[in-house]
Amino acid sequence: MRVSCLSLLLLLCCSPAFYAQTETAGDKTPAPLLKTRTNSVAVDVVVTERGDQPVLALHKQDFAVIEDGKAQAIDFFEEHTASDAPAAVPAALPAHVYSNQPAAPHTDSVNVLLLDSLNTEEADQARVRKQMESFLQTLNPGARVAIFRLDTRLRLVQGFTGDRSLLEAALGGKATAPGTTSASRSRDDDVGDKEELSILAEKGDPQALQSAARSMAALAGDQAGRRASLTLAALEQLARSLTAIPGRKNVIWCASSFPVALFPDGVNRQTLSNGREIPDAVRETVNLLTQAKVALYPISAQGIFNDPTMNPDSGGLSIGDDSGKTSQQQDAVRGANVAAMEQLAYDTGGQASHTTNDLSKAMTRAVQNGAHYYTLVYTPTNEKMDGKFRHIEIKLNQGKVQLDYRRGYYADTQSTPAPTTASDPLTPLLARGLPSSTQIVYRVRVLPADPQPAPDAARAGGNSKLKGPLTRYGVDFSIPTVRLNLEDAANNMHNGKVEVALVAYGRDGAALNWTGGAMTVSLNETSYAAAQKFGVPAHLEIDLPETDMVLATGVYAPGSRSAGTLEIPLSVAAVTPTGASR
Repeated sequence: MRVSCLSLLLLLCCSPAFYAQTETAGDKTPAPLLKTRTNSVAVDVVVTERGDQPVLALHKQDFAVIEDGKAQAIDFFEEHTASDAPAAVPAALPAHVYSNQPAAPHTDSVNVLLLDSLNTEEADQARVRKQMESFLQTLNPGARVAIFRLDTRLRLVQGFTGDRSLLEAALGGKATAPGTTSASRSRDDDVGDKEELSILAEKGDPQALQSAARSMAALAGDQAGRRASLTLAALEQLARSLTAIPGRKNVIWCASSFPVALFPDGVNRQTLSNGREIPDAVRETVNLLTQAKVALYPISAQGIFNDPTMNPDSGGLSIGDDSGKTSQQQDAVRGANVAAMEQLAYDTGGQASHTTNDLSKAMTRAVQNGAHYYTLVYTPTNEKMDGKFRHIEIKLNQGKVQLDYRRGYYADTQSTPAPTTASDPLTPLLARGLPSSTQIVYRVRVLPADPQPAPDAARAGGNSKLKGPLTRYGVDFSIPTVRLNLEDAANNMHNGKVEVALVAYGRDGAALNWTGGAMTVSLNETSYAAAQKFGVPAHLEIDLPETDMVLATGVYAPGSRSAGTLEIPLSVAAVTPTGASR
């Protein structure tokens, strides 16, 4: 299934009542942290001293910022502290109108528990779940936590809340069925591989034995590469989902292995674990994590590792059973995993935990660590937006303290081409069950068309095999201009592009129908002023069967490479007007 790419001209006309009610959709969308037009950079810095105690009441003059070896002037400075403020209550919406505006808490930081069965041994998964249950028992009432699950893709289990009962219920929900994780498949394949090698050895065929060993090594590399690609995609989707939530996001990531490296330092930083270069995908993930203010807190699901002294620039490890490996090989694999954890935390401003078996305590430490931080904003003296990676160094005129902050950013320009990982960047974001992307916060109204089209009218949507009876729905978007990056043109026109799309899913998760396309936005001064206040309108129509379903809606702005998505449950009994069937 693919969303069709149409070439449409979008003109802003007089705003109907729906658009008159959508002013807040644009007002609450946060500006990106890395603003390429003003070339300003924001860095969050966690400062702790002995015993992981936060260092309070520092001032701007206490810090020094260095980019690529050159001192930078700090333009803005702010201290953030933990808060017990209640969560924000989303604004009431008119009937049949929906928004992907998150119910963001009034705090300067939020926390994400990432349940990772893709990179975690089955036995370790039970351990992690038990430790998370203990962690929730001691959760500070002021903390806000969300739970995501990663298996073959990322899923939202519980949105941000300070309610322990909700978090505990979500944690105790249905987990991935035993024997279906990538980890368990890897172990099963490993057992079969060893048996095959044993048989070949007994036959005394050295050439066949060497050939089989090479094939199995290549297969293991492909499996590791697939896990790395899936993990990278999940981090990207997680960042898109968290963008609209203000403040710092502390992602507490428990796993047996960490197969990705992000920032370009060291010999292995431009590749995944299978050795194939995908710098565009890595670059996009880094930019999204930076924009969303995500700090990673990797926690070893296996507890204490034997050798935490490996080079932090080495890559990740391949998950699987260590049986059959020598002690030296096991130490090397575990040491490489520690290095990957340390590098992920170092790059994003978090902290890694691999020196304790008390995972619950490590989670509590991560929440406390990320609750107090300082934000420094500076304008780089190097004004060239050349796409190169810029290294950031923060210094403090204090005694023995530890500073945790992200170590750089890509100086990308607006003209930087989009990654080539997908021909249509919006399509993969509309997969069933993904968390909402909030880079673009929009509103959308979904109602059956009135009147309904004639029985012999052409079908609306890309599924030509769709059977009746059907109801035609009109879907009206209101899209804020802040992320569209409209360009000023001649005659006071403001031009740009935006893609809107719909995919309807049935109860079994199969796609029922879909539609959408790339639209050209061309606004004069009057229309542009109205769009800034009420949003840019877009209208789609789609025919759907008379059944309960989920309608995935999405918006993508090529100019800023930003996306917004929202799943809307549709109950036919609640919205289908009399005589709508055809």
